[in-house]
Formats: sequence, C-alpha cells, structure tokens
Amino acid sequence: MATSKTLRIAVIPGDGIGTEVMPYGLACVKAAAKIYDISLEFEEFDFASCAYYQKHGKMLPDDWKETLSKFDALYFGAVGLPEVVPDHVSLWGSLLQFRREFDQYINLRPCRLMPGVRCPLANRKPGDIDFWIVRENTEGEYSSIGGTMFPGTERETVIQETVMTRIGVDRVLKYAFDLAQSRPKKHLTSATKSNGISITMPYWDSRVEAMSPSYSDVKVDKFHIDILTAHFVQRPQHFDVVVGSNLFGDILSDLGPACTGTIGIAPSGNINPTGKFPSLFEPVHGSAPDIMGKGIANPVGMIWAGQMMLEHFGYKEAAAHMLKSVENVLARGEDSVVTADMGGHGNTKSFGDAVEQEILKGKQ
Repeated sequence: MATSKTLRIAVIPGDGIGTEVMPYGLACVKAAAKIYDISLEFEEFDFASCAYYQKHGKMLPDDWKETLSKFDALYFGAVGLPEVVPDHVSLWGSLLQFRREFDQYINLRPCRLMPGVRCPLANRKPGDIDFWIVRENTEGEYSSIGGTMFPGTERETVIQETVMTRIGVDRVLKYAFDLAQSRPKKHLTSATKSNGISITMPYWDSRVEAMSPSYSDVKVDKFHIDILTAHFVQRPQHFDVVVGSNLFGDILSDLGPACTGTIGIAPSGNINPTGKFPSLFEPVHGSAPDIMGKGIANPVGMIWAGQMMLEHFGYKEAAAHMLKSVENVLARGEDSVVTADMGGHGNTKSFGDAVEQEILKGKQ
C-alpha cells in the first residue's frame, strides 16, 4: 500500500554490468518519483561484489543484516565474476543470503511480450503473452541439507535433500492464489512432477487442492513440468499466474521471458510480503562479464526492476507510467537508441536516457 513516508532504498550495484545499468535504473525511478511526489532516499553499498571479496575475503561484512534491515527495499544490480570468485561462493555469499535471511520467500517475474521486441514464437503480438511466474524462493530443491561421503573413492556418494514445509508451500501458494484472484483471467497453473517425484510433489499437489476451495473464483489447473515447458512455447496465451517450487520456478522463470524475447530485459522481485524484512528487486540478466566495460548493456531490466519496486510499495500509477514509458521507447525502436541485443546501434546511456526522458514527459 502506498505510503507518505520516505522510503529508504539500499542500492547494491554488485558486479559486471550491474554497475553499468544501475545509474539508469536509479535515474528512471527518481524521475517517476519526482512526477508522482514519492519520497525516496537512496544509499549505495559496495559489498555483495567480487571486488569487495578481493579486499575482505568475504562477500558481505559481518553486520550486513543489521545494516540492510533498516531499509525498505534493496535495489540490486548483479553478482558474479567467475574468473575472480567461483560462482557458488559469490552467489551463496550474497544474493542467497539476502533471500534467506530476509525471508524473501517469493520470487516474482513477469512474462510479457513488449512492443518492439521480436518474439521468437511465430505470429505473436504484444498482448498475446502476459503472465506471471511465482517461484518458491527459500526452500524446496535448493536446500543446503546433504553432503558427500567417501569423496575421491569408488564409493563416492553425493546427496542433497529437497525440503518442503507446510508453512513454506502454503505461503507461496497463497501469494499465487491472491495474485491470480486480482487479475481479470483469475487463472492459476501449478507446476508439478508427481508422476515421477513420488513424495514431495504429491505433497505440493495436495496443498494446492487444500487451498483451492478458499478461492472459488480462481480456475486452477496443473501440469507436469516437462509438458508445461512445451505448453509455454506452444500456447503461452493460456497462462495467467504460474506457481512452482524453487527448482521448477527457476526453470520456468527463465523460459517464460525467453518465450517473449525479453530475457535480456526481464526484471525479478525477491519479496517478503509481510514487510518484516526488505524485499529485493533486480534484473534477470546477471553480471554478463563478456560485455562488461563496453557500455552496451541493455538497461531495461534494471529500470523494469525499479518499476516493480514502486508497484510493490503500492504506487500503482507511477509504476504504470514507468512501464508505459519503457514500452513507448521499445515500440519506437530507434536504431541510435536501442542496444545491439535488440538490433540497434545504441548503448547503455542512449537507451537509459531515452526511457528517463520518456518518463519525464509527465502524466499522459
């Protein structure tokens, strides 16, 4: 819900192109805040980066949780430079710490075919694909329970456990049902694999069935993850809100934006719906070491993540204005503005500046 208080945003550019696109994300959020009289306060931090790790031997300072708990949201660029710090060290030492310690149990990603973006699926136009992926974000298949026995021998055994709790499953399902109920189609799809994973997935299915009667106006269906990926490609217009476990949601939340041709510009929210802890908003594209320093990174994912942040705080009009401004710039598709990944000859600055100026045109 929108508030009149000043919202404090912790800015964490991180690694690679995260540091390059962050200034344009900030500029666009500030532009929308100016037009809609939203009071925001930003503070930047250098941790959760491989440069910080090189200096301190760790990704985060000891008091990071106390420091960041004072903020209303985290605006995050990207993490990871595998040639400097192994990915499992950088990720588990930063982003996954945020998700778990701040109980950001919802990962939310839009799958939306945007104007001016070539869809890899035939005969699709803007409006044909518009749905959300809700991913369980703190347990499931990505648990740290397990280990290695008899390493380096013929008996070497590796085990990693899937963990599903009633609290964990029910709260992600409730969020997904609520989101589906708020949308015109009122349609929820559950991702499962109960025909092959015979304990945890039937349990997931049973919790969907138990919750469904409380949402009698929401149509519910379920598909096994293998055929569901095929349906994403063959009939994406079928979907409205799709909910899945940590692993299945991870797979689908890359496939969904890829089907719209927008994985390079897609945003993501790691959300604590209770507000007890700050939520985190980031672009999906990652640190992209192969293009860092060239000034050609597409800034739309960072800007769109900022739009999601304003929507999360209840600033619906400002968020809608930001999204429309992004769509307007994409629809024009000016060669000197858009970046090479979208067929243009522009750069990070030209693209980011264009969206900022579109926002600053004011309410339309």
